[in-house]
Amino acid sequence: MDDVKRINLWSGPRNVSTAVMYAFRERPDTSVVDEPLYAHYLSRTGVEHPAVQDVITSQNTDGEAVVRDLMLGQSDTPVRFFKHMAHHLEGLDSAFLGRMENLLLTRDPRQMLPSLIQQVPDPTIEGTSLPTQVRILDSIIAAGGEPIVIESKRLLLDPEAVLQTVCERLELEWDSGMLSWTEGPKPEDGVWAPHWYHNVHRSTGFGPYREKDENLPKHLEALLARCIPLFERLERHAI
Repeated sequence: MDDVKRINLWSGPRNVSTAVMYAFRERPDTSVVDEPLYAHYLSRTGVEHPAVQDVITSQNTDGEAVVRDLMLGQSDTPVRFFKHMAHHLEGLDSAFLGRMENLLLTRDPRQMLPSLIQQVPDPTIEGTSLPTQVRILDSIIAAGGEPIVIESKRLLLDPEAVLQTVCERLELEWDSGMLSWTEGPKPEDGVWAPHWYHNVHRSTGFGPYREKDENLPKHLEALLARCIPLFERLERHAI
């Protein structure tokens, strides 16, 4: 491997992951890639998401090739940041994670699920990314590493402190430019952005934390009960 620092952000849906990608995009030493395994995931699972065919047409559906040629491939910048939904790892050998830096971004499912069902009305436990995130967490610990877990509420309450710690853990120099960006779409956005990125496109930085008070539909209460212990497992390691 060369001396490029390759960083994966393994998020769940509706977790301010795009804002984190935009923050890293502001670093002059960093280039970013938006969910390069999305088409692999959709073509493998057949799940219904907004703009499925557009996503599959826009990306390579061969996840192994994406890992080999893009994620572990050449970079024009010393830092390369890949934003992912963790469940996009579906069917891939995760051994390559040991050759990269890995961040985990999580959110309380009591806040996340009411937002997710606006786009995915009947989410599955795997579609929340929580089981995959816990597997990544456990693999990092088993290898003797110390997981870097970002919890979205803590991030929004104090983005500077959390991101400074993330940079320290990644052995990157802190750059205060990560705290703001220009309003609107970015060239790196995936073709799915019009369906998911409305709020972040109106932003110029991390917004204030706002607690959701929406009631979850009764048929999703069992899913929430399965999500909570997985979230708590991740949260114990949060910055």
